[in-house]
Amino acid sequence: MLAKLKESLQAELYWDDTLRTLYATDASAYKEMPLAVCFPKDSQDLQALILFAKSNNLSLIPRTAGTSLAGQVVGSGIVVDVSKYFTEIIEVDIEQSFVRVQPGVVRNELNKDLESLGYLFGPITSTANRAMIGGMLGNNSCGQNSLRYGSVRDKLISVKGFLSDGSEVVFKNLSPDELSAKLTLESLEGEIYRELYSILSEYKSEIVEAYPYPEIHRRNTGYCLDLLAAMDPFSNEGKKFNMAKLIAGSEGTLFFATEICLEIEPLPPKFRALLCPHFDSIDKALEANVLTLKYQPMAVELMDRYILECTAGNRLYKDLRFFVKGDPDAVLMVELDSDSEEGVKSKIEELTDEFKSLALCNDIYLVKQEDIAKVWALRSAGLGLLSNVPGDAKAVPVIEDTCVRVEDLPQYIKEFNQILDEHNLYCVHYAHAGSGELHLRPIIDLKTSKGHAQFRAIAEDIVDLLKKYRGSLSGEHGDGRLRGEFIEAMLGSEVYQLLGRVKKVFDPQGVFNPGKIVQTAPMDEALRFEAGTLTPDFETMYDFSHEQGYLRAAEFCNGSGDCRKSSLMGGTMCPSYMAEKEEKYTTRARANILREYLRKPFDKSAFEHEEIKEVLDTCLSCKGCKSECPSNVDMAKLKSEFLYQYYKVKEVPLRTRLIAYSAKIADLGAYAPRLFNFLNQSSAMKKFLRISQKRPTPQLSLNSFRSWFRTHPQEALSKKVYLFVDELSKNYDSDLLIKAVKLLNKLGYVVMCPDHEESGRAAFSKGFLDHGRACAERNVEVFSRLVDEESPLIGIEPSTLLCFRDEYIDILRGDMKKQAQKLAKNAFLLDEFLAKNSSNLSQQLFTDKSQRIDVHVHCFQKSLAQASTLATALSIPRNYSVKLIDSGCCGMAGSFAYEEEHEEMSEKIANLSLIPHINQVKQEVLIVASGTSCRHQINDLSKREALHPVEILYDALT
Repeated sequence: MLAKLKESLQAELYWDDTLRTLYATDASAYKEMPLAVCFPKDSQDLQALILFAKSNNLSLIPRTAGTSLAGQVVGSGIVVDVSKYFTEIIEVDIEQSFVRVQPGVVRNELNKDLESLGYLFGPITSTANRAMIGGMLGNNSCGQNSLRYGSVRDKLISVKGFLSDGSEVVFKNLSPDELSAKLTLESLEGEIYRELYSILSEYKSEIVEAYPYPEIHRRNTGYCLDLLAAMDPFSNEGKKFNMAKLIAGSEGTLFFATEICLEIEPLPPKFRALLCPHFDSIDKALEANVLTLKYQPMAVELMDRYILECTAGNRLYKDLRFFVKGDPDAVLMVELDSDSEEGVKSKIEELTDEFKSLALCNDIYLVKQEDIAKVWALRSAGLGLLSNVPGDAKAVPVIEDTCVRVEDLPQYIKEFNQILDEHNLYCVHYAHAGSGELHLRPIIDLKTSKGHAQFRAIAEDIVDLLKKYRGSLSGEHGDGRLRGEFIEAMLGSEVYQLLGRVKKVFDPQGVFNPGKIVQTAPMDEALRFEAGTLTPDFETMYDFSHEQGYLRAAEFCNGSGDCRKSSLMGGTMCPSYMAEKEEKYTTRARANILREYLRKPFDKSAFEHEEIKEVLDTCLSCKGCKSECPSNVDMAKLKSEFLYQYYKVKEVPLRTRLIAYSAKIADLGAYAPRLFNFLNQSSAMKKFLRISQKRPTPQLSLNSFRSWFRTHPQEALSKKVYLFVDELSKNYDSDLLIKAVKLLNKLGYVVMCPDHEESGRAAFSKGFLDHGRACAERNVEVFSRLVDEESPLIGIEPSTLLCFRDEYIDILRGDMKKQAQKLAKNAFLLDEFLAKNSSNLSQQLFTDKSQRIDVHVHCFQKSLAQASTLATALSIPRNYSVKLIDSGCCGMAGSFAYEEEHEEMSEKIANLSLIPHINQVKQEVLIVASGTSCRHQINDLSKREALHPVEILYDALT
């Protein structure tokens, strides 16, 4: 059946277990295997899918980024992923202030285009760097600035797409005459208008009374019949009738959108400031929250102690906590703006005075305009950070976006927390205080029967509390399968039946995303973990004790999809997704496959599943996820351990073994480097090993660094450093090590080069962890006796030196681990060392000529160190101007680009931003890359040669 469907489509259609598993979950607590996964290429594909589903009693599940928190895109039908091909910005009309887009357009990418025109699309979710307009439409997303810009529904002008019979329609504003004409249509569209007209005419008063207070702007409970009831002709003062408003928040259950027309507006006033009052209790913060609204803030958000503690332990985010003073129980973030600097100052002074007069807050930090984005970046990370907690108990999305009137929020939260106390639970509080909605997540272990019971009990109790305040069960994350069960309790049976009638007339056969909003299964069915789920414990080479085991390390991923951001959004994670734009290539997909398949049956080892190897194969081990994923899912470490376990029971390919031991092989080749280089470039050898024929393989240096060093005289200087003679530089770029020694000598340091082992980098990458551990033990043993704060260890290759901070600490145990941890504190990249000591270095030692330098930073350095130190070090010559290229991974990733099956992806990654940037800069600009792989990639694919920082600084010496 599916094979026949595939023949009739231009679309990509898959029904293998691997891809179905990757689409069985989203960012919610739910899991259900879909029948198939489809990537439609055009509207004809969508229409064919709808007709096929209709005639075969199947369902379609629309999906974009898959960041839903209520299980909206989890189901048993065909998942229709429009994120790959429906990505066009069709039209921008500044005069009429609208934009028309396809559903796969990313919100922040849209605004990147609009910003150059002086406009923006207002609603912004915390996932806006990967959230797509189609998903935002389905959920009626709001975000942190909804006080100013409202929700998607507020900005929605029209939608074009397909009804459940395959007919194409446009929903938009209708005049009375146009509405009358629609009511006479002999089609499904006409039936829909007649049924909605009947419902709204007969039950308007019941609808208005049943729904949440209209002043609660964030109300996503059920279908928005209350909003339609306030339109013409059902209200004398209503706006024109527009069925598109019903589509917003309908979660793909009524209609399949192909084009979405949205209102855009001018960029906000340029004068802004962020006021961050600190509180010793949530109660005081919420009292203060009510006061802020009269100052017409753009946003008022809250972060509680729990979230703040999570950020303190995250390397990427701890530097963004600059505005947090002391140990507050809660911090409000109040963004104020004005057309003038004086206007902003006036608001700040008035609000500050009011806070102080009422003695509500302990401290107030004023964030300057240029630092506001850093604070919002910290706030946006909140959801992912909640998963960065070891163990099975997690902050669970269950009642996390309930919403009440702002003035009711303080008392509501008091009663809410009393209910939690009765269940012996505590809760995380953060997000949209200014809108009456806090993200409230109780800490529950959903692997246990007790956790399942708590999951339901909390939902039932909070529904009763919300009814008391006439609030909304969902403020922005939607009903899905999580809250659908409780809509009847919230709105009453009579109005709930009306929602069923809406679904029935739009979709009589249940083609579109059934089981969401109405006719949902019990909220504790089809959860990601069954009650009584056991987590297998594996004996591993790496130390996963902090995460409480290998599998729990993978389970840190909560599905928030931060790894789906494109190269336009910056950062490194995840290069393979950036190139291919498919879920299969995300860090989330790799975590999902590990979580699911390590629990499946196996013969010899849980790690022998080919499905896991297939999905992990395109991970470049760039380590971007180690820092950029809010949950710190370290996929490079997980992949390395998997390969080690996998090769215990599977035959190791010859190419893999040769790469893992490449440093040893190169050492042997150094006895006859010309012969080695000849064989290494041999076409027959490359073909045999499945090495790329297009790329030149690295050539061994013809001169030996060790031989040179033994005869190199050094002055008896008082300052001493130890040089890590890494295998890549030693074998392929020995001149760089020579220049590093000469540079350090010139700067006043005597350089020591004790005999030591290779770093083990290739072994770690290929899963040869026995060899990697042996290298780690030998190097820690050698250097821990020599290196201290006064005599640090210096390296020039990020991929090898940073083993001391990463793999060595993770793979060693006991006293050796402690030694490695101590050693790591005094192991520096050369640029880090020079940046740290730049104030002690005389600029008189360097040229005063002008030079611009563009720098590509190695992935490991961005993840495990700091990119800024490269800029600082290269700026030591007084007239050198340094720019860090806004590029992600170069795509080389050690041997990855040389492997025949990966060479195309490698080039795609490089050509996302790095190579285009290099090809367009002027010839007089120097291109710098500290990583061996990065320089080879640039040299192979661009028109330029990349230099090492050592070369730049050495050549700059006077």
